[in-house]
Amino acid sequence: MNYILKILLSAVAVVLLAKLIPGVMVDTYTTAIWVAFLIGILDSFLKPVLVVLTIPVTILTLGLFLFVINAGLILLADNWIDGFSVSGFWAALLFSILLSFLESILYKVLEK
Repeated sequence: MNYILKILLSAVAVVLLAKLIPGVMVDTYTTAIWVAFLIGILDSFLKPVLVVLTIPVTILTLGLFLFVINAGLILLADNWIDGFSVSGFWAALLFSILLSFLESILYKVLEK
């Protein structure tokens, strides 16, 4: 039940950010739920592999390369889900940073 609530909160964050960031579009609320679900799956399974493979670059950039990995995962979700579009790398980077920030706030509210 808690996982479903987190997916729904992430979907709300996706919809809010799609309205705020000019380069991001989400067609429907159902699409936002699928985007939140896919980003959660990609963060759980693909991101750890990418982090391990890019350890030298991550160390060299003092961890800033992790933002590039997050933006890449957003662009991958853009390719896989119809109805969700991100105009480019910079929009994906801004979207991933703000999504992480907004999800942190929403999850903290959920805990209390």
